[in-house]
Amino acid sequence: MADKLTPERRSWNMSRIRGKNTKPELLVRRLLHAKGYRYRLHGTTRGGRLPGNPDLVFAGRHKVIFVNGCFWHFHDCRVGQHAPKANAEFWETKRTRTRNRDAEQRRLLEHSGWDVLTVWECELKDVSVLEQRLDEFLDTTQN
Repeated sequence: MADKLTPERRSWNMSRIRGKNTKPELLVRRLLHAKGYRYRLHGTTRGGRLPGNPDLVFAGRHKVIFVNGCFWHFHDCRVGQHAPKANAEFWETKRTRTRNRDAEQRRLLEHSGWDVLTVWECELKDVSVLEQRLDEFLDTTQN
């Protein structure tokens, strides 16, 4: 199916997609705050910024959470595996670079002693399962 938008309009639409304070991130933040968890936002700690600027930082627990969009971060779900037909090579390169960057940032964080959890956008459909997963991650003590 051909794109119904002009290249200029598509570019404008894409430029409005946020990297912080997204709807999925806000949902996770509301869930955790209601359960009494407190956190810092976007990779900040008293010691400075963390690799990858995790969406939520639990400095006292030495844990971080990334809330990732399935398409943008190349998740293995149906949405993440959708390959745009227009400008396919560009999107393949961009999304692969994002996946590789995510893996490197995770490696750096884990090497520095941080526990890392990635919450995928598709996991937000079942809030009770998500809550249980978040509780298990945050309530376990570091190895």
